[in-house]
Amino acid sequence: MDQTTFLVFGATGRTGHHLVRLALEEGHRVRALVRDPARLAIVHPDLEVVSGSIAESPDLDALLIGTDFVVAMLGNAAMQRERSINAEFARELVPAMRRHGVSRFLYQAGGLSAPPGTRLPLALRLVRASIARANTGQHEDNEAVMRYLVDEAADIEWIAHRAAIGSDGPSKGVLRRSERRSSIATFRDCAEYDLRTVTDASAVHTCDLSTYHTP
Repeated sequence: MDQTTFLVFGATGRTGHHLVRLALEEGHRVRALVRDPARLAIVHPDLEVVSGSIAESPDLDALLIGTDFVVAMLGNAAMQRERSINAEFARELVPAMRRHGVSRFLYQAGGLSAPPGTRLPLALRLVRASIARANTGQHEDNEAVMRYLVDEAADIEWIAHRAAIGSDGPSKGVLRRSERRSSIATFRDCAEYDLRTVTDASAVHTCDLSTYHTP
């Protein structure tokens, strides 16, 4: 792949910092919006760190200049209990992308968030209602983002990755896109998947899971 510029939201998160590092290692440029730049412990000539928050109306027009791909790996459990902050942000981001002719957007949701028009399998509904109950706001926010993308952003080449992440350990293999199967992955493997999938035209307009590839 030729050198491209990735605009990353959530770069200091547990998946985000891996994605930034991997993109830079592959020779790309990264622009990252972060609340606290000190938390992104990466120094690189092709990394531009912009201080700000999606909750504080960042200058999206400035951030999108020269951008090829947008990746969002956002989560704030406390804030999402009160409001659908990610869905609100998506409604600002997509029009800004249109203004600047940026079409490709990957949004990392969660494996317990149902795609529009579908229900989770019973086992996952039970997990969501019990073990993952504290994150209900995040699941509902992710679902609101996916509904918006499906209903109002068909002209954008969006991709939703419904990731199931369990640890920050070493790589467990290569994740592949799947409509039905999901693997509990490491943050690093999810980052590698996101970086690869955002450039995959066949993934456009999907809300798929990811599973480890078995040769």
